Amino acid sequence: MKKTVAPLVAILLMLGTGATAEPKTSYGLSPFGDLKYGPDFNHFDYVNPDAPKGGTIKLRDLDSFDTVNPFLLKGNPAVVNGDKGGDLYFNFTQLMTPSYDEPVAVYGLLAKSVTLDDQGQWVEFTLRPEARFHDDSPITAEDVAFTFNALKEKGHPRYGLLYRDIIAATVLDPQKIRFEFRKGALTRDLPYQVAVMPILSKASFETRDFAVTTMEPLLGSGPYELARVSPGRSITYERVKNHWAENLPVHRGRFNFDVIQVDYYRDRTIALEAFFAGEYDFREEFTSRSWATEYESKPAVKQGFIKQDVLEDAKLTGLQAFFMNSRRPPFDNIKAREAFGLLFDYEWTNRNLFYGLYDRLGSVFENSDMRATGLPSPAELDLLTPYKDLLPDAVFTEEFTPSRTDGSGNIRTQIRSALELFKQAGWTVQGKKLVNAAGQQMKVEFLLYEQSFTRVINPYVANLKRAGIDASVRVIDSASWQNRVREFDFDIVVRRFPQPQVPGVEQRDWWGSSSADVTGGLNIAGIQNPAVDALIEKIIEAQSRSELVTAARALDRVLMWNYYFIPQWYKSSHFIAYWDKFGRPASQKPGFDRAVLQSWWYDQTKAEELATRRGN
Repeated sequence: MKKTVAPLVAILLMLGTGATAEPKTSYGLSPFGDLKYGPDFNHFDYVNPDAPKGGTIKLRDLDSFDTVNPFLLKGNPAVVNGDKGGDLYFNFTQLMTPSYDEPVAVYGLLAKSVTLDDQGQWVEFTLRPEARFHDDSPITAEDVAFTFNALKEKGHPRYGLLYRDIIAATVLDPQKIRFEFRKGALTRDLPYQVAVMPILSKASFETRDFAVTTMEPLLGSGPYELARVSPGRSITYERVKNHWAENLPVHRGRFNFDVIQVDYYRDRTIALEAFFAGEYDFREEFTSRSWATEYESKPAVKQGFIKQDVLEDAKLTGLQAFFMNSRRPPFDNIKAREAFGLLFDYEWTNRNLFYGLYDRLGSVFENSDMRATGLPSPAELDLLTPYKDLLPDAVFTEEFTPSRTDGSGNIRTQIRSALELFKQAGWTVQGKKLVNAAGQQMKVEFLLYEQSFTRVINPYVANLKRAGIDASVRVIDSASWQNRVREFDFDIVVRRFPQPQVPGVEQRDWWGSSSADVTGGLNIAGIQNPAVDALIEKIIEAQSRSELVTAARALDRVLMWNYYFIPQWYKSSHFIAYWDKFGRPASQKPGFDRAVLQSWWYDQTKAEELATRRGN
């Protein structure tokens, strides 16, 4: 394997040619060197730099929460911006902040500059001396080092996996810190991973334990402060007035609401009715039936109080799927896993349950050029051929496409094919039951924490029963579901993994052998495949976009043809609805984020007009 260097800073593109270079300093990072904004940019294009500050926006989430410490495996953390554990950037400062109209680029926030070793063995960040926590104490390199060590050693296992090749955080002076990388590690993504790390206060943990769940807010430093917590019911963030970063180009025009409140509902139907009643202001609709049938007849929609919109999304979609636990039978057999895929009638489901609003997922990297299409290219074959004896022949001879039906609900052909695959896996039909050599009927359970999803799974369960399988659905509370998934105590679960625009070290956590048995890890399918491991490393070490695409397509083929999961559906857009009291930038939504809390604002005039029209 050739030696890998990691040119992340835009001005280090010369490293791709093998030229020798001194460490260089920049204001931004991008995996392959492309930065949209120059060093003197004034604000991001997708914001209104003159947007007014003020007002409240109320959001909703389902389920509940039992902690406001989002950094641990334990507990069910609170949510803001639709992100489990919260969009950490609202409460915690990062060294650098993303731009949402670029695939992957970050610009200096806490760090006013970043310096990368010409051999990719370390990265240094120089901090802004004016940066402050919410108690007005300064943010120093000691806090950054403390955060890194706490997350890696005591935090959720995902941090240990992300940071495993970062061997030290060394404080050089109060405003400068160096992260050193393991010699020989694939380091392209590591500067980015630490750049977006949420920074915690070292001093605040002198009197409290980092590794415990809590309802006492952690000391933050972001544009919002967690001001009020109503356990299990709501969380309220308040904008920090005169925030230290408010006038930086990366913040200008952003974070305009004075208050962000998130209310929790345990029932999806009740939550929707609460929205129509004006109990909260904004929602993204994820239920196709609701979007298609439950809005237009409501008085608030008819009278124009509530607006609906579809925001196009350029992001790599990621994967939503039925994940089968390959650690246990029958899913430890590839033929059985393939058979389960045949018995899922997506076409009928989309037509009858989703009103045709979705497309079928057929890739781990859907909605991008990293999706594998056609036959493997010569460059892909170079990566795949060394593992030919370990891979299904179809990886080399066919394009993967999920099984298709005519949508009528008649899947007798699929059942016959599935039964033949089950037979090859050691299961046969006896007396209308699919049994193994010991005469035991195949039994599988779908584990859910949302009752509403049963309407999607029940038709699938019926198909499995037609094939002689004792299939069932079990709905449990969210905390119990989390615990069972963490311990890999399930047959089939539904999960979604949102892919970053430049896949990297997170792939180890999702598909790598090293994470298959890590409690709380995200390799929930239990994948342990040398070809997968090797291709993940090829993704991480890619030094150009073309190398990345080649490696991703090869990995895509291996994952899909091994049937570790049954891909579900996707849409490359956001269905949003909101009460008409907000202002939005004249520019288009950025391609890679919904950006509502990032760029909208409370429009006082609209809000007053709305109140008058409603008779409030």
